[in-house]
Amino acid sequence: MLPIRSRLARSARLAAAAVAACASIAAGATTVGAGAPNFTLQDAAGGNLKLSEQRGQVVMLNFWATWCGPCKQEMPHLNRLFEKYRGSGFVLLGMNIDDDPRNAIATASKLGVRFPVLLDTDKKVSKLYDLTTMPSTVLIDRDGRVRYIHLGYRDGYEQSYEQQIRQLLKE
Repeated sequence: MLPIRSRLARSARLAAAAVAACASIAAGATTVGAGAPNFTLQDAAGGNLKLSEQRGQVVMLNFWATWCGPCKQEMPHLNRLFEKYRGSGFVLLGMNIDDDPRNAIATASKLGVRFPVLLDTDKKVSKLYDLTTMPSTVLIDRDGRVRYIHLGYRDGYEQSYEQQIRQLLKE
């Protein structure tokens, strides 16, 4: 049996971990396996898109900014994935967090982005998903559950994206 001091220290560590977990949940942190928080955002064409309307499809949310070099670097790869899988029940939504939507629209056009770009100018959705790293990519299954979260981008990540998209499309 552990001495009382060790048991108290262990209990204190467990309590601290529980409080931290609750604080994370209360703060709205998105976790793998949880339901994806719903939102409505305006797209670059001026229409509104609601995440819950995408239920039944595999959804990739790619949070990006015009000032983010890796975001721009991954755009051609995202375009390829969008074109390859959009007829199979896959939706890719570019979630731009710039303050000025004109910059987002101009940059998306310059980069040849072919998937919808949503404008999160007040950053409510990126805060809702608790994302501060750019780019950040969230994959959501057909039932609306977060299945994968990727923070940042490096060459080769698109291979993981494609493998995960294919897996989710098969489910």
